[in-house]
Amino acid sequence: MDVVRLRALREFADRGSLTAAAAALHCTPSAVSQQLKALQAEVGVVLTEPAGRGLRLTDAGRALVVRADEVLAAVERAQSELDTYRSVPRGTVRIAIFPSGGQLLLPGFLHRVAEHSELGVEVRDIDMMPAEVPAMLADFDIVVTHRDERAEPYESDRLTVAHLLREPLDVALPVGHRLAHRRKVELAELATERWLGVEVGFPVDDVLRSLVVRTGVRPDVVQRINDFGVTEELVAAGHGVALLPRYTIDTRRGKRLLRKPIAGIRAARHVEAVLRPGAAARPAVATVLDLLRAEARAVTPR
Repeated sequence: MDVVRLRALREFADRGSLTAAAAALHCTPSAVSQQLKALQAEVGVVLTEPAGRGLRLTDAGRALVVRADEVLAAVERAQSELDTYRSVPRGTVRIAIFPSGGQLLLPGFLHRVAEHSELGVEVRDIDMMPAEVPAMLADFDIVVTHRDERAEPYESDRLTVAHLLREPLDVALPVGHRLAHRRKVELAELATERWLGVEVGFPVDDVLRSLVVRTGVRPDVVQRINDFGVTEELVAAGHGVALLPRYTIDTRRGKRLLRKPIAGIRAARHVEAVLRPGAAARPAVATVLDLLRAEARAVTPR
């Protein structure tokens, strides 16, 4: 099977349309369509079928995409083996990271990258839902994402997931709150509070909803704001309480706001690096992944 045609199939599968696949491959939608038709004729099995005004993959097409990943990964491994003849990793690695993860990891991580003179990174901060991560690998070598620790892990033979750290989520309270003297707080004690949450479907909202299931306490969410910096300001001003990640919250040593663990309940998010299978065979990607792991260890209290 022609590698160029397999790449066209994978781009179509990842991006969902001929137009988007063509943009990624720097050609026309007609050219992508011709590549898919040629591949279909080559394998002798129907790979796509009409869906409204566009196309979608058949079961056979989806099965072939998985094998296409394996073939293209093998090509990347062959290319990376040539790279191993060089003494240091070279090139640019594209990274997507969620904003609070960037706040936690990027300052130190970029210092680590700077120590490798021929290695570069291009980083974009993207407020991502877990379901959006697989498709993002069409544009990025590594996607750093987060999920509720009770959420199902990514399960796909088209993904490789590397654990970076577990970050507890604590309750942020304004200074002078009635529970300010408590070392830990019960969720039931916050039943009447005004809560500041994030948009539905994002990991911290998943944690808050899972707490509802386990405790029966349904919080009154009055605002949904994804920028934790804004949420901190609102908590400090007395507009509500919030679940915030432990390692990034800025309490100013209790002078700005208070951070209280939740008593009797484990609430946390997992921070993970997601890659395509075979991507880490490229020395530059493997080195960047190692640097992310090193920075994650550095920012995680023992």
